[in-house]
Amino acid sequence: MSDVNQPAAHPPVTDWVHDFDHTDPQWTDDPFPIWDELRAVSPVVHTERFLGCYLPTTYEAVREIANDTEHFSSRRIIVRDVRPEITSKNAAPPITSDPPQHKPAKQLLLPPFTPDAMKKLEPRVRTICNELIDDFIAAKSVDAAARYTKHIPVRAIAHMLGIPESDSELFINWIHMILELGIKDESKLLQAVQEMSAYFSGHIEARKSKPTDDLISYLMNARDKDGNPLEDTHVLGSLRLLLIAGIDTTWSAIGSSLWHLAKTSADRERLIAEPGLIPTAVEELLRVYSPVTMAREVVKETTISGCPVKPGNMVLLSFPVANRDPKMFPDADKVVIDRRENRHAAFGLGIHRCIGSNLARMEMQVALEEWLKRIPDFRLDPAGAVTWSQGTVRGPRQLPFLLGKAM
Repeated sequence: MSDVNQPAAHPPVTDWVHDFDHTDPQWTDDPFPIWDELRAVSPVVHTERFLGCYLPTTYEAVREIANDTEHFSSRRIIVRDVRPEITSKNAAPPITSDPPQHKPAKQLLLPPFTPDAMKKLEPRVRTICNELIDDFIAAKSVDAAARYTKHIPVRAIAHMLGIPESDSELFINWIHMILELGIKDESKLLQAVQEMSAYFSGHIEARKSKPTDDLISYLMNARDKDGNPLEDTHVLGSLRLLLIAGIDTTWSAIGSSLWHLAKTSADRERLIAEPGLIPTAVEELLRVYSPVTMAREVVKETTISGCPVKPGNMVLLSFPVANRDPKMFPDADKVVIDRRENRHAAFGLGIHRCIGSNLARMEMQVALEEWLKRIPDFRLDPAGAVTWSQGTVRGPRQLPFLLGKAM
């Protein structure tokens, strides 16, 4: 018997150029040849799926759209099968804000994510990494996604928000509901948003009588440009954003990096021999395996790289596609861990460039440093399967490794 709550499955793609679908299993498993095929045809392609959607395939086209807030709105940032009405209850400022509301909403969130703030957080992240490794270092095999990569950003952002790190599984489930299941099932997305709002409302209430030194209290004490406290819906939207954006993206980036090193012994050995190269390698791994694809809604007719785009359509704004453009990056499909010039778009372009880029870089660097220090020998387990997440954020969700030297 079929489950009536299951979202309608999309038919498989047979013509990527005119009918692409970023939720198709082929795209999920290995999108890179698809992007090359699309880029060879046009800088912008279109599908009738998702109520009409464009995909820019070059760095230049992605940059043009990201910088054009007149023709493209950020009020919808995920390409989905439905487009419900936008209200303050489902907004997540500043990521869903357009000018002029965007700038003040973003400036409020910048101070907790400065490089200096990250330096203070770094020892906690190192401790988290080592506690996780302690739990499996004696084993011969491990699912690195389940036991390591997903827990680092979850526990770090929980620490910053002042919420229990032990609630990690709750947060991971909400992210799965919003970023994966919610693409095709509106009820799952709404359920997760409501549960998150109720969860954070409880923490906000508790802080009214007992203020704390964390991001929730920081937002409760923040003032808008007119000096007024933020609306509750603004605080809740920003907290939902910080939890979602602070977890899935970095978990995916750390996982993709370890996946690459597990199957590329030359790069792994070089980073162990030259740990000072890790920050440069992190930039290249971010470029080649960028986890985040955002969206925009076309609100006014215009052209992008000579291609007309019409209102009523969405745009799949793929920073990973931009980062594989050979016109922008020599040997775009190769991982060059000592690549010096690397103006990648992994953290976005334009006014919505990621607030948490300093946090993500620090977490990635620390996660790789601690792993390589303690587990220099690891490789993919041929008996297991690597699986990748579907939708807006791409990263390994199962990452089976064999630990120790190959016999």
